[in-house]
Amino acid sequence: MTRGLGTRGWELGTGGWGLACALGIALAPIALTGRAAGTAAPAVDAVFARWTTSTPGCAVGVATDGTPVLTKGYGMADLEHDVPIGADTIFEAGSVSKQFTTAAVLLLAREGKLSLDDPARKYIPELPEYPQAAASGLTIRHMLSHTSGLRDWGSVAGISGWPRTSRAYTHAHVLEIVSRQHALNFTPGTRWSYSNTGFNLAAIIVERISGLSFQEFTRTRLFQPLGMTSTSWRDDYTGIVKRRAQAYRERDGAFHTDMPFENVYGNGGLLTTVGDLLKWNAHYDAPAAADAALIASQQVPGRFNDGRPYGYGLGLYVGQYKGLREVFHSGSTAGYQAFLTRFPEQRVSVAVLCNAASAPATRYARAVADLYLGDRLKPSEVKATYTLSAAETDRFVGQWIGETGVPTTIVKDIDGLRLGRTTRLFAISPMAVSTAEHERWELDAYGVRYTDPFGRLEELRKEGTIDTIKDPGVYAGTYVSDDAETTLTAAVIDGRLVLKRRPDTIIALTRLYPGAFSADHGLGTVIFHWDASGRPSELSVVQDRVWDMRFAKVRSEK
Repeated sequence: MTRGLGTRGWELGTGGWGLACALGIALAPIALTGRAAGTAAPAVDAVFARWTTSTPGCAVGVATDGTPVLTKGYGMADLEHDVPIGADTIFEAGSVSKQFTTAAVLLLAREGKLSLDDPARKYIPELPEYPQAAASGLTIRHMLSHTSGLRDWGSVAGISGWPRTSRAYTHAHVLEIVSRQHALNFTPGTRWSYSNTGFNLAAIIVERISGLSFQEFTRTRLFQPLGMTSTSWRDDYTGIVKRRAQAYRERDGAFHTDMPFENVYGNGGLLTTVGDLLKWNAHYDAPAAADAALIASQQVPGRFNDGRPYGYGLGLYVGQYKGLREVFHSGSTAGYQAFLTRFPEQRVSVAVLCNAASAPATRYARAVADLYLGDRLKPSEVKATYTLSAAETDRFVGQWIGETGVPTTIVKDIDGLRLGRTTRLFAISPMAVSTAEHERWELDAYGVRYTDPFGRLEELRKEGTIDTIKDPGVYAGTYVSDDAETTLTAAVIDGRLVLKRRPDTIIALTRLYPGAFSADHGLGTVIFHWDASGRPSELSVVQDRVWDMRFAKVRSEK
């Protein structure tokens, strides 16, 4: 009998698959559409050719029709001890972990112990009563779909000068940071912004409702039933994990260890192998009857409050790749990189796990998928369907400012329009251009209506060109944020405006447009706000995952 998640004896009926995976055997590829049998493995080797016995590297796993057809390692798991990467090497999977956290929450929902539409504060009373959530509420569903508006706790910690991996963070720190925030990025359900916070809180909810550690709950309810014997959570970074690859980052021509020294999980922290990830994907392709509804609910693209769809389900991206439906997630933590993808209609899964920060796991996984999907792929390349005149081109050129105040620049060169000087833009009408990834920019009476590949819409206005600061000293002063527990001091050093942050960080500011600056040291964009007297009274730090962190001016500097 085939049983579902949370039971014993779960079976897939794939013969010797479990034994082969346990032994780390690289099985021969099956016949491929448009390719001769056995020709994929050398081509896969070519994808990972840069990883050798003197570098870190990657492991790759491929399954077709629920059966692994290739598992293999490239490069070294431990450069100090000359340990090669094998099919059974354990890596950290970064945000690939989010789908597992979601599945744990869905199991509790199936048992009636919670509802995805419950207010998050019902289980996490540490959450403030945010003014933006007063009308619609902030629910568990919002947290699992990145539509909660919750600021990413790691980004807040970075603004304070203590980014992730610089301190041994725990969930107590996550709750403490969350409890200090006076605002959300947006009203829940109205926008989409990637936030690890919701998934850390989801793991805490699982523990509080089940009475078990997240490690134990997922081990007995998810991993054991699916035979994922090499999968666990990094809930104690000092613990010994047999067969774990060390993670590395290249600096000054040499590799240095870059490990995630923190005890937070749910957002990431999954320790696993490519073989176990293929087992997980197999359950999505052929779920037990008891799990079918649960599995399906994760893969339904969400909708904003106004009904517009976006390309994320619950802990999983849902989109298109070269004309085929793809369900996937990437991951990155410290020096680990990961990508797990599945093409449901073609029954092809690819898992890539790497221990080098520079390893493009997403690109590798899709290059491998190309080999196994063959001529079933239907490239959906965007091409120009209209030729812009010089005047029409000039209407697009400039800095475009959206809701967060962060500018996007469109420039022109000999080949036409480019986004940020790198991404090619293709004209599709006198008033619209698109990237190859189907990001659309359409001129209207307001400015530009920008639609991203996931259907998210934003209106942007054109801002003036960059100019010099006539009197940088006007911004000087001390600015304080209770949300970040941080003080930033604006000062002029050698004629240039900078921000000082304790103990000794000097953050250079580069002019973007009047009152707005790009900041180094990863701070993001800094926007000064003015009072009625025409003097700066606040500054705002804006990042991808923290949209408007306000610092109030407490005194001016002479």
